[in-house]
Amino acid sequence: MNQEPHSIEEVLEGIEDLGERRDEVCVGDALDEFGRRSFGPILLLLPLIELSPIGGIPGVPSLLALSIGLIAGQLLLGRDHVWLPPFIERRAVNGDRLARAAHHLDGAAAAIDRWFRGRLKWLTKGLWPRAAAAVILLLCCMVPPLELLPFASSAPMIAIAAFGLALMVRDGLLMLIAFTLSLGALGVVIALVASGSLAG
Repeated sequence: MNQEPHSIEEVLEGIEDLGERRDEVCVGDALDEFGRRSFGPILLLLPLIELSPIGGIPGVPSLLALSIGLIAGQLLLGRDHVWLPPFIERRAVNGDRLARAAHHLDGAAAAIDRWFRGRLKWLTKGLWPRAAAAVILLLCCMVPPLELLPFASSAPMIAIAAFGLALMVRDGLLMLIAFTLSLGALGVVIALVASGSLAG
């Protein structure tokens, strides 16, 4: 991919291409594929991996949350490019499995791409991306305990993916939806704590 993607479909096409070209795809490969100056695509890509069948592998959601948290922290601090420590960049998944997981999300991606495109752009500029980054950091903290329950960690990851897409396509309406989804994810955590599901 020679330019920054502008839709979920383009991100998934990039993932599929990587998976088909390489036996194993590491995090660093994905950063290089989408550009290290592009926060939106990476903040969309990593949650999509968690939402795919790959996210069911034990430890993967927490590793992705750590990676996302480091990236969000850099966005919050106003850095102009993405950096991750080498031990995270070297973490890899099977290329064929990654390509199949990306293909699995194609249908949903096409539907979502039709809905969001450049409305209320002012909500994606100025201090708004940093506000989003702060919320993403909070969402990342929710993931490790939620990983103990099947599919529960998907709640914060969906919100993070919404933030990533909002930043990528400059859609302020989606940014507002992402903030709302974040409240929903927080509600999930509170409900699970109240029910004792996360106890101990």
